[in-house]
Amino acid sequence: MSNRVQSKSHVTSIIVAALIMLVPATLPTPAAAEESQMNETEIVESFLSAFNDKDLERIMSFFAPNAVYHNMPSDPTEGIEAIRTVIAGYVGAASEIDWETLAIAQVGTTVLTERVDNFVFGTSKVALPVMGAFEVRDGKIVAWRDYFDIATWTKQMGN
Repeated sequence: MSNRVQSKSHVTSIIVAALIMLVPATLPTPAAAEESQMNETEIVESFLSAFNDKDLERIMSFFAPNAVYHNMPSDPTEGIEAIRTVIAGYVGAASEIDWETLAIAQVGTTVLTERVDNFVFGTSKVALPVMGAFEVRDGKIVAWRDYFDIATWTKQMGN
């Protein structure tokens, strides 16, 4: 074999070895994929738990600055300060909050929840079936959409 062929073969071997070493570092492993799903789901679970604690500061800590919160019967609320105002309104008005998660699933970076959001406002007890969609990026909620029947809410509130 000529020196030129041996040299090409040697260079090719080095390149292949380098690529093999890079592949594990650049491709997600099944464990890494599972961990990222758990992390996003856990973020949403912790977020919902903060409501049960009526901890406004902790609730707000889960949002990205430019987040959008959309209770489907209402217009979307954009930006963390506007979201704070909306959430502070009902968290402050409720003497009790107990959100029960019936089911939770994740597709990509979106976490879906089936919940019953229980509130006590004065003498009114509200048990509101809700479907929620949470888009999570870089550990923060960037979009939160809740779908529910407004008639169920108003009937239980005595309106």
